[in-house]
Amino acid sequence: MIQVDFDLGDGMRIRSLDPGDADALFALVEANRERLRPWMPWEATTRSADDIRDFIERSRASSSDAEGNGIWVDGELAGTIGMSIDTLSNSAEIGYWIDAAHEGRGIVTRGCRRLLEEAFEVLGIHRVSLRAATGNARSQAVAERLGMRREGVLRDAERVHDGYHDIVVFSILEHEWRSP
Repeated sequence: MIQVDFDLGDGMRIRSLDPGDADALFALVEANRERLRPWMPWEATTRSADDIRDFIERSRASSSDAEGNGIWVDGELAGTIGMSIDTLSNSAEIGYWIDAAHEGRGIVTRGCRRLLEEAFEVLGIHRVSLRAATGNARSQAVAERLGMRREGVLRDAERVHDGYHDIVVFSILEHEWRSP
């Protein structure tokens, strides 16, 4: 696992989760369950702090990913963010979610921008993607603010509690990130 501890300024921080964060993260999932359900396939299988602890342990066991990171705002856990890395393809995919009380403040965009910096400037990644359900306008807006290009739609590509979502794929290449 790539250890993460990024100060985003203004009381915002991204850091790797540890098993001791499981109870707080589960409470946050519980508080946001209804708004996570339409978009997050893992919502239905996350039923206890032990499920969260298992996710954290799996994230920590990865030798290449930067998954399993918490977003903290003024010392309070506010969501998660991560980046799975495909070392063979030299590519990565970013994923995230944030508590309703912190939505709309640019925190996710700021966190994703910091992960893109890490991907392109430190890890030497060539391509980073972000996927969002076609109905998830907020996540699509994050990708657009980051300068990502819309590549296309994958039909029925993600299973959630009530069926399948079409998924919009966005990406940005290293040279696009470096361009003014």
